[in-house]
Amino acid sequence: MQVQVHTDRHIQSDERLAEFISDTLQNKLSRFTDHLTRIEVHLGDENGQQKRDSADKRCLLEARFEGLDPVAVTEHAASVGQAINGAADKLQRKLATVTGKLRAKHIRNSSLSTESEVV
Repeated sequence: MQVQVHTDRHIQSDERLAEFISDTLQNKLSRFTDHLTRIEVHLGDENGQQKRDSADKRCLLEARFEGLDPVAVTEHAASVGQAINGAADKLQRKLATVTGKLRAKHIRNSSLSTESEVV
């Protein structure tokens, strides 16, 4: 699984941030890593230097699942770390839903083909 990090001009991207993101995604999405080709991380500070809103840090995660359309989630928080953790939690839930639906569809299709063979 490849992780690409993109930041706006208000968030400093460095090796520590990249490592934190990679570790967080690996821990939260480990059961999906065989099927994920790439995760794009977009970090931004929506207010820039202005500190009016406490939840101005944004993390958008876009996961590329093999053979499927990309799945994206967004989280706003007071800090970059909180935004990354929150977005990773949301992505974990979303990917579990997607894989559950695929499994259910596969089971439904295989039971239909078994029934047609019996008849």
